[in-house]
Amino acid sequence: MAIDPVSGLKPYHARKIAFGLGLTGTQVGSCVKFLTAMYAAFIGLDASIVEINPLVVTGKGDVIALDAKMNFDDNGLFRHKEVEELRDADEEDPLELEAGKHELNYITLDGSIGCMVNGAGLAMATMTSSSSMAARRPTSSMSAAAPPRSASRSRSRSSCRTRTSKHPDQHLRRYHALRR
Repeated sequence: MAIDPVSGLKPYHARKIAFGLGLTGTQVGSCVKFLTAMYAAFIGLDASIVEINPLVVTGKGDVIALDAKMNFDDNGLFRHKEVEELRDADEEDPLELEAGKHELNYITLDGSIGCMVNGAGLAMATMTSSSSMAARRPTSSMSAAAPPRSASRSRSRSSCRTRTSKHPDQHLRRYHALRR
């Protein structure tokens, strides 16, 4: 189900999900409350993903998460010191942590080819080209590193430049305008 980023999750979206899960009666209301709170946390904490497994219905009809995982946008952590304090370095890739100390974004993937770029499009194009030369599939040989977003905005060398706006929701306005 598509959720418009401008208007966000509405109760009718949550009810549709609840019915799709086969919930009935008071379970639907509990699910709507749960999904609304989850979405508010996702947006309010600058999360990039919320993963719940398992989601259960109790004997009373309450919908609860027995386990959950959330990832957060690194660029939004300055607004959420309480989230940053929860960071557990033992759960992260040591190579990615080391790259972060030098203000690099590093992603460990399979293969032996590495690529330092400032943009996902440029990374994919470079890795595809490199992989073709080595007769290897691009998805099996990619490792990518890029400067942090703030650096890529000021020193972008790729054809895919990141443009910023004085209004943080400007991209949503453009998105909405394009949909019309």
